[in-house]
Order: sequence, then structure tokens, then C-alpha cells
Amino acid sequence: MGPWGVFFEGFLRNPVMVGSIVPSSRFTINRMLSRVDWDNCKLFVEYGPGVGTFCRPVLNRMRRDGMLLVIDTNPQFIEYLRRTIKDSRFVAVHGSAADVEDIVRAHGHEKADYVLSGLPFSTLPDGVGPAIAAATHRVIRKGGAFLVYQFTPKARSYMAKHFKRIDNGLEPLNVPPCFMWWGWKDEENEDAAAA
Repeated sequence: MGPWGVFFEGFLRNPVMVGSIVPSSRFTINRMLSRVDWDNCKLFVEYGPGVGTFCRPVLNRMRRDGMLLVIDTNPQFIEYLRRTIKDSRFVAVHGSAADVEDIVRAHGHEKADYVLSGLPFSTLPDGVGPAIAAATHRVIRKGGAFLVYQFTPKARSYMAKHFKRIDNGLEPLNVPPCFMWWGWKDEENEDAAAA
């Protein structure tokens, strides 16, 4: 059925979880990934990869001994990704982003360097968005970041409870235009959270 067909069917089956009727533009992809320090990225995690719009660009930039770990609640997307992405650095997990800490540990890591999310925070069930933001902050290493792109500003409020430094962006060349945030886990943030 091809990536567009799989993506569209996933949207029709569960529009609340997919969030958009079309995948992200190359402009959004390039801007979101431009802040990543690829030389020092061993584990990159993505929530809601859909049909892999970000997966291939991430793998193209990633070091040879790195890992791209993607998590999605849609079994159709996971099956499609496992079938179409043949890269030893790629792992697709059927599960919830709220369980990211357990999933990361199960794949041999303690921390993630970066976590990318296009999950539609504004339509997630009550309590799920804040739980994902908290778990994400815990799983990211110091110096790493939570990269979020959304069509509404709701996700930023969840991020701001955990990430003190958040860079903002807007990508107009996307359908629809999207907000972008990079939440950095700085050393001082970690010390303040522990106090």
C-alpha cells in the first residue's frame, strides 16, 4: 500500500493518535534535527514514528554504532516500519511513550541522548501527556534534548514543568504549519529538579 496509504489508513483508524492527515515536510524534518549533536548521539528515540518520515533522515545522520529506537501504539505502523527499514541500528517497539524508561533499559541503555515527538499532546487521554513529559525528562541524559513538533502549543506547557531551557521555532512550510520546541536537559536543570 506504500507509505502514504499506510499513513492515511492509520489516520482514518485513529485520528486522535496520528494527529495529521499528511506526514511532516522535509523543512520540518531538517529544522527539527538541525540542533542534534550527531557525533555524540548513541541513542535517539522517537515517539509516534508513523511510517518513518523522520526515521530515514535520522539514520542518514546517525553514527554507525548508534541506535534509533521508535515507539508507537499503532501495530500497523510498527509492522510497516519493521518490514521496510532494514538497518541494524533501527528498532521499532509497539508500546507507549509513557513507558520509555523501561523500553530504553530493555534495549541496553540507561539514558537517551535525544527524544523526538510529534505525538498530538492536545488530544491524548487525560494524564498521558504529563506522564510522557515527566518520563522523557528522566530518560534524557544531561546535555540531551526533547525535540517536539506540534500544531497547537499545548505540549510546551507540559515540557516547561521539566525543561527550564526551551528553544522555540515555527515552520510555515508544513501542512499545517507547526510549532517546534527543543527542551534542553542542562546540568543546572538537573540540580534544580533534585533539590
